[in-house]
Amino acid sequence: MLEKEYKICLVGNPNVGKSTIFNGLTGLHQHTGNWAGKTVENSEGVCFYNNNTYRLIDIPGTYSIMSDSEEEEIARDYICFGNYDCIVIVVDATCLERNLNLVYQILEITNKVVLCVNLIDEARKKGIYVDTNKLSKILHIPVVETVARKKKTLKILLEKVTSEVCTKNICYKDNTNVLVRNKYNENIEFCIQVLMESLTKIIEDKRLARWVAIKLIEDNKKIIEKISKNLNINFLNLQEEIKYVRKILNDLNISTANISDVLIEDIFKNIEKVVKEVIITKEEYSERDRKIDKILTSKIFGIPLMLLFLGIIFWITIVGANYPSSLLSNLFTMLEEKLSMFFDYINSPIWLKGVLVEGMFRTLGWVISVMLPPMAIFFPLFALLEDLGYLPRIAFNLDSFFKKAGTTGKQALTMCMGMTMWYFFTSQEM
Repeated sequence: MLEKEYKICLVGNPNVGKSTIFNGLTGLHQHTGNWAGKTVENSEGVCFYNNNTYRLIDIPGTYSIMSDSEEEEIARDYICFGNYDCIVIVVDATCLERNLNLVYQILEITNKVVLCVNLIDEARKKGIYVDTNKLSKILHIPVVETVARKKKTLKILLEKVTSEVCTKNICYKDNTNVLVRNKYNENIEFCIQVLMESLTKIIEDKRLARWVAIKLIEDNKKIIEKISKNLNINFLNLQEEIKYVRKILNDLNISTANISDVLIEDIFKNIEKVVKEVIITKEEYSERDRKIDKILTSKIFGIPLMLLFLGIIFWITIVGANYPSSLLSNLFTMLEEKLSMFFDYINSPIWLKGVLVEGMFRTLGWVISVMLPPMAIFFPLFALLEDLGYLPRIAFNLDSFFKKAGTTGKQALTMCMGMTMWYFFTSQEM
């Protein structure tokens, strides 16, 4: 007999093995659909352990809950307002520093968290060792090491979720865990306290009140509107405090346009301290990685090097694809001639030959000969850049430019792909 059903939410950055963990836990007991009113796909599955049912929701990968892309907005809304028993945050052990940004942001909202440090085997291959016990003590949440492909580690994850969250509710109690895990600079903290004095009168949960205060300081209209709707809060009564806080920040040259950057900077200062305590690396690996980062993401060399690398990839894709494209085009032309001869031989109607040979087969041949070669070259090259860790650096370099257009640096990668395909198509037509 099944005792209880728990709703578990899987969250994490893209490419941390979150979906592999989801598939490993749920097996065939899963289905996909779309979020209400959205085209973004969601995955939901069920697994059974210790007479309990666990309903898992695989949230779209997100780097931050401050972003405005559709996928990240959905992830943020579910984390903030979803009805779940626990959040399992999956992080990549090989780049823990980058992943902890999302962890800190979620811990400002909820205490129902288990941290899953995945890809621990890959980290050890690179000489990176994570002290998960110390990380657990610092963050005041359960931390589990996993290798997504190994069922044994997934079983340990379920054990931790059951014992630490669903049964004992240790993570839910503020008297067990600290309320504030991320301290901002003294000016921001003062503004938070000013708003919290009024917010705690209408919001019982101090953690939630602090998070709402931070969102009011950020002045993100979308999230403020959703907070007001989901928590039934009228912010008109707080206009005096909000104006006072904005005046303080403006006097410090902190505008609503750059407040998010200030908050993120403070978060990463805290993350750096944590990483120094919990990660042991081979010195040469760490130093080499930092030296590469200083060059590839620097203000002087970052953009020129990025343009150089992308230019080389475009050149290899466009020039290299011409040869297999020409071979495929000749092959399909030859096959079209043979098919035409066959249809003439059997005295088929002209309209049938036109539809099947000159219509369907010719179009199919043209699409394959034009699209397949550049895709077969471009995607492996980008996969290589991703494995080398350069794609996130490209997104980082271009993020500030793309934000001005209301999007993020990650959009640059799809634009590169689109531009390559557009150029190849137009060059073929010419």
